[in-house]
Amino acid sequence: MLHEDFNVKEHGFVGHLAEPNDGGDKAVIIVMGGEQSILPGIKFAERFADYGITGLSVSLFGAEGIPDSPNHIPVDMFLPAVQYLRTKKRIEHISIYGQSMGSIFAVLAAQYIGGFENLIMVSPTHVPFEGTLKDKKTMTGRSVATWKGCDIPYVTADFSKVKAGKYQKHPDAKCRVTGMWVAYHDAYNDSAKVSEAMLSVEKTGARVLLIAGDEDEAWPAEYSVREIERNLKNSGYDKAIKVIVYPHGSHLNGLMPNKEREKKLYRMIPFIGLMYKTFGKYKKENMSYLESSEKEIIRWIQG
Repeated sequence: MLHEDFNVKEHGFVGHLAEPNDGGDKAVIIVMGGEQSILPGIKFAERFADYGITGLSVSLFGAEGIPDSPNHIPVDMFLPAVQYLRTKKRIEHISIYGQSMGSIFAVLAAQYIGGFENLIMVSPTHVPFEGTLKDKKTMTGRSVATWKGCDIPYVTADFSKVKAGKYQKHPDAKCRVTGMWVAYHDAYNDSAKVSEAMLSVEKTGARVLLIAGDEDEAWPAEYSVREIERNLKNSGYDKAIKVIVYPHGSHLNGLMPNKEREKKLYRMIPFIGLMYKTFGKYKKENMSYLESSEKEIIRWIQG
């Protein structure tokens, strides 16, 4: 496969592309999170390329020219990424894939830029949130996302009041959850802010695939999926919608890098269970969900 890297100075965004050797008429923009993620975006781009789909991973923060933390990230930077695929690669059929925090930006890009055939949200949230500094607990008082320099409405999940990685029982959770889960759960109870900040998936015009685990330990992803589904149905959305919720499913879900090429990464998966306890407790089930969700995602994009 062919590779290309992008930087803000030359291209207007930070990203990494993997293209099948014989090209193709389909592409997907992948939105995961920071540039230095445990699961690098390029590995997901390469996995899409394995299926004949050009993958372009766009980084949200942590590189020169873009924010150093999840704070005030411009959705505008997806414009040159889309233009590159359309004008340079001459690809007409473009999808967008957002996982975890990336789900927010996948929706916002599809809403504000438009033209995406498919929107895939894995372990998503249904609202943007307040930005944080690099310490991941200092709140900034600004939105995590902007469009044309203006803050996009958000809710405040106050991490300063919780120990984000500490597991605990909660009466509204099916499993032991992290302090981060609690912070989001509490933020979602602010109905006025949630109403203002709710992601307008119905404005994307895309076919929508929603995937979550029902025991997501990081934030209430199943709740978000149900809220998005309800809003789409109430709005009379006329594009295809599919919802998949996995029993005992973790936050770690969706497409994964190529198992044969990334053997070292796969050997680390048992250690991931230390971070995502649902995954560790139901490892066999969650490993099977990674395989089945990959098939669902590829099938959705290929139509």
